[in-house]
Amino acid sequence: MKVDIWSDIRCPFCYVGKKNFEKALEQFPDKDKIEVTWHSFQLDPNLKTQTEKSSLEYFSEAKGVPVSQAKEMYEHVYKAGKAAGIDFNFDHQKVANSYRAHLLLQLAATKNLANETEEALFKAQLVDGKNIDDEATLIEIGKSVSLEEDEIKAALESDDFGMDVTRDMMMASQMGISGVPFFVINDKYGVSGAQPPATFSEVLESSWKEFSAGDKGLQIIHSGESCDVDGNCD
Repeated sequence: MKVDIWSDIRCPFCYVGKKNFEKALEQFPDKDKIEVTWHSFQLDPNLKTQTEKSSLEYFSEAKGVPVSQAKEMYEHVYKAGKAAGIDFNFDHQKVANSYRAHLLLQLAATKNLANETEEALFKAQLVDGKNIDDEATLIEIGKSVSLEEDEIKAALESDDFGMDVTRDMMMASQMGISGVPFFVINDKYGVSGAQPPATFSEVLESSWKEFSAGDKGLQIIHSGESCDVDGNCD
């Protein structure tokens, strides 16, 4: 059974959603029969990489609020991360365009390493405060999941992988996806946001029962915490 996930590496709730989904999947009796596909989504394709700024500084400027208030607004995100086992480090997070990180992800998908690469990219961006738009950083991340340096360099210049990123974005647009994370289970059920593990377990179980019926037609049955294209994470 297919599970398609749209996410952006810059989105903290995408990381929370990944962790919560994995907790549910680990407890699912037929987990070995679930095929997970990660899809690229950019919350801000035009974002300029600004390594001299932290995400809190960028957020405070974008929203027109003091950094102290930005920290208060992100407190809920901190707590959601803690509950999922993530120690978000927004103080040192770099403001970086995620496009080239998605190119690396597309390469990893061809090697069946997308999940490991997604995890490594999330950690680099949201915990370790690394620049995910930097070639050396992406090479380091790629090699950590067993990709070869030469193929990583080629992927970062690849028109083909760029077309794959664009295709994923177009698919999201056609389905009306404007915020991430977004999960599509069995080509039918749309789950929006970083749902708790129990919700993912419920959808997996109900979808599995219908898997043989061939029932189609996207239905959004849960909507929760996510990041949208306007830069709001709530």
